[in-house]
Amino acid sequence: MIKELKSIIIFLSILAYCPIFGQNIIEEYQEVKNDSLRIGKLETDFLKFIEKGYTLALPENQKNISGVIVFLEDSGFDQKNKSAKQIYSEANSKGFAVLSVSTEIPLDFFFSEKSIADAHNTIKEVFKKHSLPNSNIFLVGVGLSGHRVLKYVQFQKKNKPQFLLNIAGLVICDAPLDWIRQYNEGERDVRIAFTEGAIWEGSFAMYVLDKNLNGTPQTNIEKYLDFSTYSYSDKENRNIKYFKDYPIRAYMEVAIQYWLEKKRKTTIDNNGADMVGLISQMKLAGNENSDLIIFYPHQSKTETKNTDATWIAVDKVELIEWITKQTE
Repeated sequence: MIKELKSIIIFLSILAYCPIFGQNIIEEYQEVKNDSLRIGKLETDFLKFIEKGYTLALPENQKNISGVIVFLEDSGFDQKNKSAKQIYSEANSKGFAVLSVSTEIPLDFFFSEKSIADAHNTIKEVFKKHSLPNSNIFLVGVGLSGHRVLKYVQFQKKNKPQFLLNIAGLVICDAPLDWIRQYNEGERDVRIAFTEGAIWEGSFAMYVLDKNLNGTPQTNIEKYLDFSTYSYSDKENRNIKYFKDYPIRAYMEVAIQYWLEKKRKTTIDNNGADMVGLISQMKLAGNENSDLIIFYPHQSKTETKNTDATWIAVDKVELIEWITKQTE
């Protein structure tokens, strides 16, 4: 059913309703801009723009929606809303709507406040159009989407737009938050040149960070510290104040042997370090309703280790129970 919907939603602002597992799935996306973004120095280093819009999964009884779970996911690549889909059934069964919002930027780092404002405006329009309750709002981010979630919270706190989401909690899964660490990881991957995939990822990270943050951590560290929602290198922990009052869950998988063998990565060459650091700072700031959930290799549900695999390992029933508990 989801694949059928994907084939329908290609052109400008196509709206589709489809019941699935006692739900209504609503999708509305704009026509893709015929343009692309440079992500590296090679002639082939471009990514095409993606569909800007949203997917909304509503519970069958739409008159008694108890809250909304919001994902800031890309609409591109082969699996639109792939993280949000995994929680539709459990969330809808408890009365939560699930909203997945995409900007037009592929792999959007939210470098530009315009991107964050675009996501915010889409959220505002969806809440108005579908009469969603602005209460019990939980933001969930997997991988890069986790970074976007925290940047969105920052945007709300700093800009105080007229429409404000009443955020009740945050869930972050295996997300890159410390862009100094991320840049150094990419630089090491390029230097050791162990696998082509790691070289590409490292080159991509270094290029987009250098371009958008006006230099490297060595030449413009303050820019990196401001952009990082958490950074081990930030003695002031300047951005923790934006998140310290929210209940928060952070998920990670310990896969040291896997990354050592596959890409010769060290213990700090992964997003897990950022998850531990974020929760540590939350607790130091007095937030005792902040938890780090760790998966170990024997608990993994896939042989591959990445952000998607970590999210697959998350017990969605237990997570929805945690979310529901925060609303009591």
